[in-house]
Amino acid sequence: MKITALHPWDLDYAGAVAVQRALAGRVEAGPPLEAVETIAGADVSGGKKDEWIVAAVVVMRRRTGEVVEIVKAAVRAAWPYVPGCLSFREVPALAEAFRQLRIVPDLVLCDGQGYAHPRRMGLACHVGLLVGVPTIGCAKSRLLGEPACDLGAARGSRAPLMDGAEQIGTVLRTRAGTKPLYVSVGHRIDLASAERWVLAAASRFRLPEPIRMAHRVVTEAKREMAGRGD
Repeated sequence: MKITALHPWDLDYAGAVAVQRALAGRVEAGPPLEAVETIAGADVSGGKKDEWIVAAVVVMRRRTGEVVEIVKAAVRAAWPYVPGCLSFREVPALAEAFRQLRIVPDLVLCDGQGYAHPRRMGLACHVGLLVGVPTIGCAKSRLLGEPACDLGAARGSRAPLMDGAEQIGTVLRTRAGTKPLYVSVGHRIDLASAERWVLAAASRFRLPEPIRMAHRVVTEAKREMAGRGD
């Protein structure tokens, strides 16, 4: 899969923030995404003290759930763990994983923030600009903003995620009785489509199935690395 070179990665904090602000203007919040045949899930593991950042991408067929491709990559951490700038720590590993893909997915779901970011440039936006396909941020926790209203308990319940007067995402309950997800635009998709496809991909569990699969691959890869003493 072709990856677009957006900027150098050896930046200090001020340089990284400047890049985020510049790239945010290139993120496309639209158009609606109607047809999807293949969905990729992307996950990264790289804790605050981890020397290696491990990433995985799993591509699945939307209608059948068949896994059609799995890739993974590990790179040495070149950036510290800095909230708001985690892309610079994690995206290099994701870029290496996406570069290995033979199939170009119709949609990418990222375990992380998209537009719901202080500079409107979360990991999913970064990935979307790198790969050039519709991308959604699907985070398990809230980084920024407040729900505009109470969230119902039923699957499909949602509330606008607001930063002041601006809606930056949606709080979406994908499974009754579980914590919601925080959905936001990554690139080349509108928020309504992002909500719809996240809910469709999370048909059995809280997390969309492609992200669940990618998480399993990452976890196994880290276990193997630990067994080798890497």
